[in-house]
Amino acid sequence: MDILLADDEKTILVPLRDDLIAAGHDVDAVADGRSALNRIAEKNYSCVITDIRMPDVDGMTLLKAIKERSSDTEVLVITGHGTIESAVEAMKRGAIDYILKPFLNESIVEKLTKIEQMQQLRSENVRLRREIEHANEIDSIIGRSPKMQDVLNAVRTVARSDSNILIEGESGTGKERFAKALHQLSPRADRPLVVISCAALPASLLEDELFGHERGAFTDAKKQKIGRFEKANAGTVFLDDIDDMDLHLQVKLLRVLQEREFERLGGEDTIQVDVRVITATKINLEKAVADGDFREDLYYRLNVVPLNLPPLRDREGDVPLLVAHFIEKFAKGREYRIKPEDLEAMSRYSWPGNVRELENAVERAIAMAGDSKYLKREYLLRPPSDLRKAYGGAREIRTLEDARREAEREQILVTLKTTKGHKAKAAELLGISRKNLWEKMREYKVEGDEAS
Repeated sequence: MDILLADDEKTILVPLRDDLIAAGHDVDAVADGRSALNRIAEKNYSCVITDIRMPDVDGMTLLKAIKERSSDTEVLVITGHGTIESAVEAMKRGAIDYILKPFLNESIVEKLTKIEQMQQLRSENVRLRREIEHANEIDSIIGRSPKMQDVLNAVRTVARSDSNILIEGESGTGKERFAKALHQLSPRADRPLVVISCAALPASLLEDELFGHERGAFTDAKKQKIGRFEKANAGTVFLDDIDDMDLHLQVKLLRVLQEREFERLGGEDTIQVDVRVITATKINLEKAVADGDFREDLYYRLNVVPLNLPPLRDREGDVPLLVAHFIEKFAKGREYRIKPEDLEAMSRYSWPGNVRELENAVERAIAMAGDSKYLKREYLLRPPSDLRKAYGGAREIRTLEDARREAEREQILVTLKTTKGHKAKAAELLGISRKNLWEKMREYKVEGDEAS
């Protein structure tokens, strides 16, 4: 085990350190609480053995700091001034045991053996739970289309590596879900997955969230704050919307990727971290590099393994599967159906908001269904005019039916003007009967004065 021993009594510190090393443990020994705090900021320990009364920083403060940084680290409290109150307080703060001086070093070695066995059992239980979750997570991602199967196979392949991964995909394609699957299938599955959106916070707050700060670093910094990278130590950090990260922060992130170290805001101590970084972008990041909006060196650091998620419009055959899944999710045991022609229309629809838009559509249709078993098309699909607006306006994009009708109307007008309003000649030139021409003029509201 990796053990930190903190005691200001040299007659206890040195012999106990030697006996622990002889028992096969890796031991760092310090003689005061401040040094102990510095050590736990640099390294994760399996167990910390600390005296309560020490110079600068006492054992209770150290215990609190350890548990804030890593709840898995066990703490043995030793003291020569024990009281029932201090013992209860130590156990409340998370200490695994409370030992009065004097003690036999052999008893400490025995307790560590039991702690090690307990940690191994806990780790094994976590691993087994994760294995079950892994299968459920990756298998619950719905998609039988060839493009989705290619992505799922790639996830299973690259998850076991420790390489950085860049997930590219439009909004609503499920980038965070794939990041979770990658983490859960990785050797880091029993360690934290820390998720943060770079688009959700301004640059100053994002820097504080990622790297933390020391007490007094700025006006409102009344206590030390541990950043997301520290919390993810030995695990995975998922940075969503990396394309929204400020260029200043990109420099700091690049250092973390290259050196695996950083300083908290307002701090001088260098923090070492071991994290895997998964990032996601909703835009073409290579183009952002070319436009000067994203650092080229950081792009290549992030893009070790690219993972491209296809938009829903390119996932042939997946819409009916997803619709069935979302009906089951939101129906609460009730039976709902969709007419075949409506499901066909949904399969043809381009879904600019991707899976998220489809999920919202099914939820909305169920909410508006009332007592009907059939979900209404008007709630499942946006009107064509809304869709055209989503892509930039009705003039640029029209349905084929609208384009045909407009072209027919225009041709009828041109032909009638050519024949000076003579409908029989116009019908002959258009290759239709006079009756058909009259019907189309009425349908397209072509008046006689327009054609003359």
